[in-house]
Amino acid sequence: MNHEPEAVRAFEHTGWQRAASSYGDSFAHATEPYMAPLLDAAEISQGQRVLDVACGPGHLAATATARGAFAHGLDFSAAMVGVARGLHPEIVVTEGDAEDMPYPDGTFDAVASSFGIHHVPRPQQALAECRRVLKPGGRIAFTVWAAPAENIAWSLVFDAVARHGDRSAAQTPPPGGALNETDQCARALEAAGFADRSAEIVRAEWRLRDGRALLAALAAGTVRMAALIGAQQPSALAAMAVDIDSQAARFRRGEDLAIPIAAVLARGRKAAD
Repeated sequence: MNHEPEAVRAFEHTGWQRAASSYGDSFAHATEPYMAPLLDAAEISQGQRVLDVACGPGHLAATATARGAFAHGLDFSAAMVGVARGLHPEIVVTEGDAEDMPYPDGTFDAVASSFGIHHVPRPQQALAECRRVLKPGGRIAFTVWAAPAENIAWSLVFDAVARHGDRSAAQTPPPGGALNETDQCARALEAAGFADRSAEIVRAEWRLRDGRALLAALAAGTVRMAALIGAQQPSALAAMAVDIDSQAARFRRGEDLAIPIAAVLARGRKAAD
């Protein structure tokens, strides 16, 4: 489906400005298990200069700093940049565009992005910029959410909306590119000129009290899913929460649900000159 990059950019920017203050207490709990594997894939080590693209509140950059790296963060949301600077004053955080980064060629030893590349209007352009700002031999690694068939938290919500709500109610612009399967991510890295490419599915669990908590976390800390949930009628939302509880009963662990989630972890390397 065709998309207008500026419409995608405006939609995502408005959404992340809104979500900035609540992200850390909501959706960040879903992304946290993937930070260590992501930094391992980027081969982050002491003394390296690392860029966290679409850094949000700066958690990935802070984790890289804890490994002894010199981390920089880049995000297009001024609200997110403010949160990141407040939480992590040790990190240099810049407001800027992932498709037109404000850094000279060959600045960083590694670039990482935690669930950010698929939010930009033109992911291929962002990956090309990642390659530009890397030193020869530098590494890139990024995570994106896997398709709902692999990602139970998402499929629970989509199925509940299909049964009780309206999948078309949000009328959001389509995303800038399809990046939720391993082959899609590997091809994107190849098109951007990266060598030594690979992509794999990485699995984790998202612990939540119940279906209502899942809907609340997605509404508070995401953009596209938040728009879908926010467009539903209140009566539909109540029915969706009950539906999710029923379908997720097999994941009950004591008082919580341990809902399986899955991400694609992709990596590559800029060829040495």
